[in-house]
Amino acid sequence: MSGARAVERIPPCSARAVELERGDELIVIDPEGQQVSDLVAFSRDDLDEYLSSGRSIDYASKLWLSTGDLLYSNRSRPMLAIVEDSCGRHDFTLTPCSKDTFAILYGETEGRPGCEGNLAQALAPYGIGVDRIPIAFNVFMHVSVDADTGRIAVLPPRSRPGDSIRLRAEMPLVVAMTACSAGQSNNFRYKPIDFGIERLGKP
Repeated sequence: MSGARAVERIPPCSARAVELERGDELIVIDPEGQQVSDLVAFSRDDLDEYLSSGRSIDYASKLWLSTGDLLYSNRSRPMLAIVEDSCGRHDFTLTPCSKDTFAILYGETEGRPGCEGNLAQALAPYGIGVDRIPIAFNVFMHVSVDADTGRIAVLPPRSRPGDSIRLRAEMPLVVAMTACSAGQSNNFRYKPIDFGIERLGKP
């Protein structure tokens, strides 16, 4: 693939938004290991079309999506294809952490924005506010599900330093990504996330 772009860094507890053309490939990298990136996507042609956890899980008939799987929109159209995945374990069930998450689950009172607030800030130039942030594709997040009780547990990510996932855009997209702010999602050590974009057919 031509058109490689230099790797860029998302600092801990922050977010970035990028635009992709159809065929562009987004590579999300965990540079230090055990760090989650919440990823959301919207159709650039109609921002009311967004990446859907429910549709993607339904059509794949499994909870944990990896190489060869498609991520679908709320209108049942493919948005992203997972081309390569060196980690193999991500989550598509839990919503981005927020200041309410920290208050309800962790008893925090300082009001950190969390991934929800950071995604909304990154997407503000597109007119996408906090109430439109959907369930994210939680890259590298390790959530276990008890087969008998259905109880869930957020465990340290399985990603090692340098692990990555490569996603191909199936339509023009606006994509936002975080370096997750929730302690349980990064083994209580807040770290950066790197990403690169390979543009289709551009030298």
